[in-house]
Amino acid sequence: MALWDSRFKKSLDEVALKFSASIDIDGKLFNEEIDGSKAHVQMLMKQKIISFNDGKAILKALEEIRKEISLGKLKYDWRKEDIHTLIEERLVEKIGERGKRLHTARSRNDQVALAERLYMRKEITRLIKLTRALQKTLLNKAERHKDTIISGYTHLQRAQPLLFAHHLLAYISMLERDVERLNDCLKRANKSPLGAAALAGTTLPVDRKYTAKLLGMNGVVENSLDAVSDRDVMIELISVCSIIMMHLSRLSEELVLWSSQEFSFAAFDDSFSTGSSLMPQKKNPDIAELIRGKVGRVYGSLFGLLTIMKALPLAYNRDMQEDKVHLFEAVDTTKDCLHLTSELLSRTHFNKERFEKELDGGLLLSTELVDYLVRKKIPFRKAHNIVGQVVAKCVDQNKKLSELSFKEYQKISPKFGKDIFKLLTSRSSVENKKSLGSTSSKEVEKQIQFWKKKLNKLVIRIEKRRS
Repeated sequence: MALWDSRFKKSLDEVALKFSASIDIDGKLFNEEIDGSKAHVQMLMKQKIISFNDGKAILKALEEIRKEISLGKLKYDWRKEDIHTLIEERLVEKIGERGKRLHTARSRNDQVALAERLYMRKEITRLIKLTRALQKTLLNKAERHKDTIISGYTHLQRAQPLLFAHHLLAYISMLERDVERLNDCLKRANKSPLGAAALAGTTLPVDRKYTAKLLGMNGVVENSLDAVSDRDVMIELISVCSIIMMHLSRLSEELVLWSSQEFSFAAFDDSFSTGSSLMPQKKNPDIAELIRGKVGRVYGSLFGLLTIMKALPLAYNRDMQEDKVHLFEAVDTTKDCLHLTSELLSRTHFNKERFEKELDGGLLLSTELVDYLVRKKIPFRKAHNIVGQVVAKCVDQNKKLSELSFKEYQKISPKFGKDIFKLLTSRSSVENKKSLGSTSSKEVEKQIQFWKKKLNKLVIRIEKRRS
């Protein structure tokens, strides 16, 4: 018998029941369901809504049920509809009528909303930990490549020389904002909807703040209607996952490009590469490609949940049962991709000698000449035009900037001195940068030391919390 069917003359059609069952999805929330139920029972005992003896029996049985599920002794059955029904029916089997007191002053509406929030709280913490681990991997690579020069790109065309460490540090900064977004989302996720009941609250003297305190939550969702009818925090978390995946996808795209023969900059470890069933010479960047591809799943989850919620009247509607599919998909995919990106990157070799000599004297050093003329008091737009003429001459003659003669430079502008040739190396281009956060060795070292200090502090804090 379903928990709700006392007013019906017929049981739900088996096909309809199977269609509406969600235990194959929400079974994942059994720990959160039991934690929420235990806090609810403790509150009912404190408020003398149920007796101490009944409460103690329920609490003991709930822990036994947790163990049964963990060990696979209590099997999931779609006929039980959802994890909440399974646990409550098993509770009644174990302790009889006392088990029926568990649902006092509670609806599945606030019950489900609580389990989801407890899940989000746990998974946000895991996502932060995995993001921090990837930041540390990027930082370790950056330290090893403080002297490695690569070409920076705009429009996928060579732009200016960069230290490879500077490039990697950019991703650490992006991921830092992702962590900030996760922490911000956590503040809103970690509020209790329990006690809102179906939508209007309850006539029984519950203590919602006490339940929230028992669960380690930082308050309650005040409005009972809001508490059970919105999934905006879930949408927010999936949105943050989407941004994280976008960042991972961009990095993966670069790794794929860098590993091509045309770039010959990155070499993946064999343990993170695959071959071809037809072409024996192939070494394919499948893991990076899959990470890049899986962003579609997370984006799909975001738009899936937004679509579910877009036209729902208040309060709860059964459409919202579909929210968990999207939440679990987004969170699990993002966690897997964060972990795999860290592993892939840590085992990837980068060719330190690949770019520097090739870039020396090249056209991507043109901006150095513009800045040179600006330092000679020539207005920027005029300096840009002069160097444009130099570039045009190089293109016509198929020469590098360093291959033009001093006379040719003087012919274009007498402001050019022989000292310009000292500027036409990728190393001088990098080292001459002066602005805060730029690609010079001095500024990159500052950034590395900043992130070392910050990330090490965070590791220490995490370890202290565990102890």
